[in-house]
Parts: sequence; C-alpha cells; structure tokens
Amino acid sequence: MTKSNQGGPAAASIIFAYLVVYFVWGSTFFFIEKALESFPPFVLGSIRFIIAGSILMSYCWLKGYNIYIKSAVKDAIFIGFLLLFVDMAAIIWSEQYISSAIVSIISSATAIWFIVFDKPKWRQNFTSVPIVLGLLAGFAGVIMLFAEQLSTSSHHGDDKNMRTIALIVLTIGTIAWTIGSLISKYTKVGKDKTDQQPDMHVMVKTAWQMVSAGVSFTIVALLTGEYSRFDPHAVRMVDWGAIAYLATMGSILAFGSYIWLLQHRPATEVSSYAYINPIVALVLAHYFTNHKVTSLQILGLVVILCSVMLMNWDLYKNNKKFKLIKRAKRIKKLREMAPKSSIPRIVEISQYNEKHEKKKTKNTPDTKEL
Repeated sequence: MTKSNQGGPAAASIIFAYLVVYFVWGSTFFFIEKALESFPPFVLGSIRFIIAGSILMSYCWLKGYNIYIKSAVKDAIFIGFLLLFVDMAAIIWSEQYISSAIVSIISSATAIWFIVFDKPKWRQNFTSVPIVLGLLAGFAGVIMLFAEQLSTSSHHGDDKNMRTIALIVLTIGTIAWTIGSLISKYTKVGKDKTDQQPDMHVMVKTAWQMVSAGVSFTIVALLTGEYSRFDPHAVRMVDWGAIAYLATMGSILAFGSYIWLLQHRPATEVSSYAYINPIVALVLAHYFTNHKVTSLQILGLVVILCSVMLMNWDLYKNNKKFKLIKRAKRIKKLREMAPKSSIPRIVEISQYNEKHEKKKTKNTPDTKEL
C-alpha cells in the first residue's frame, strides 16, 4: 500500500482495499457453492484453511513477527475454532442445500446476535429505540427468508427438511461467530488492564486461527470418511481454481485489506462491507447459478440491511463525517435564509437557531433523572 504526499495512505490504495473487501468477500459465498461441485464440505474447508494458514504464517515469519506466545496462541486457537471452523463449517455445509445468496443474507444478520449476546451492553442497547427497532426488523427479515425457503418447492434433489436443517445450522454458525468475536473482544479488554506482557501481531493471531480451523476441518473430514472417499483426480480444474481463490483472495487478501482499512479509516466506514457483500453474493447467484432470486429474497435482504443500519445508527450518528454533513446542511440552510444582510432575514435566522437549540435541549436527558 502506497502513501500520499501528506504521509497518509494514497487514495488509490484505500479504494483498492475497499474494492477487495466489498467484492472479494462478497464473492466467496459464490465460490464456495461452485467448489462444492467437486469437494466434500469438510475437505473443502480443510484444504482452504491449511493453505491460507500456511501462507499467512510463512509471511509473518518472514516479517520477523513473534510467532509463539503460549497464552495468545491458546486464545487464537479457541477463537479460530469458533469463528473460522464452526461458522465456516456451517456456511459450507449449508450451501449444499440452499443458495449462496440466502447464506450470505442470513450471515449479514449477525448484527442481531451481537445485540442479543453482548450482555455488558444490554442496558445501552435495549434502551436505544433505533437498536430495538433494528433488532425487530432483523428478526422479521430472517423469518421472511426462512418462510421463503420452506415454501419453495424442491428442486435438484434438495429436500425441504434438509433446507430447514441447513437454515438452522447456518443460524447456529452465525451465533458461534458472534460468541467468538465477543470472547475475543472482552478477553483483549481484560488483558489490556491486567497483563503487560507483549502481545502477538494481529496477522499472527489470524494465521493461528486459520491453522486451528484447518486442523479442525481435517479431523472432521478424516472421521467422517470424506478424505477416504475424496478423489483429487476427479476434481475439475475450475474447482481447484475456486479453492485457490478462497484460500488466497478470500482468506488472506480480503482479510489483510480489512485489517489495513481499520488502521487507516473509521470503523463505521469500514463496516459498510456488511451492506455490499450480500448484494454481490445475490447478483452472482442470480447470474451464474441455477438458483432463482425471488422478490421475497430481495425484500428480506432490504429488511435485514435496514435493520443493520438501525442497529448501528448511534455509531453513524456520532461519526465525524456524519456530523460534518449535518453541519454543512445547516450552514447551507442559514445561507439560504440570509443571502444578504436584512432585518427580516436576521430575525428568521434567530428563530431558526432558537428552534434548533430547543430541539437539542429537548433531546438531551435531564441529569437529575439519571
């Protein structure tokens, strides 16, 4: 990534990183579905994460990062098990029975479970009207997708009962991702307060998480007999390409771009990938698979994305860019009111400011009531 003359990252680098996070991550759902045409689900996960973990660990070693700190590795392995094995296993296995588009949409509803399971923030979250409305809308969107899938007639040998099980498994996977993320978050907070020992670089932690997922997928694939039944010679070249894409572009480049963006751009801005990924997956599923994208699926996507926006409304509202936009609009309004010095315009401006201040005071809670 290059830097601009002002010392910060170049605009081209930022744009490239966003394009990778938006479109590469969004496309991984489609490439998983394509790879499943040749690979059993746990073999697919095994090969993907063994390759990705090995490449990323080698990169970290060449960079001179500290590869092993016992406590940090232990945490990374556990979190990797929840985030990259349980959740990704649910996604990969589910895509045998339901469209990659549906999988991506339900995965985007993870924000629901962050609200439900983040106990330390229950009071803050459940007293916020936008968050509560977003939570209800999110559940409504998920229910719509469940209903749509269960009402669809069977095709390509898919059984309605298996689609139901796949939807439940996928939901459990998103919950595991949430719990793993929250454990990672609060474990880090606790260690920052009590433990002054040096920590591992985030890329090293990610490498260990991928290794953990790769080993877990491999063990399950061996125990279930997937590897014994797997014939590498029967795999089409295009499906080997899908695996290579998932390991390098999806697991390394996209995540690396995401981490880099978090270091240089506001988190609320970077989180916009959650709105783009399912749209990319929906478009790819519509044009390049046999699955039909229905109007109810599109409506469910819109409802879930609106719910995610509502659940993050307080973050967006407090974002510097959002405040600057509001301030610019207010200044524009003032200029429209007073293009020239005039008594009527000055009075109008005064009334506008008084109205704005009263509204601001009204929305500010009384400290005596707290």
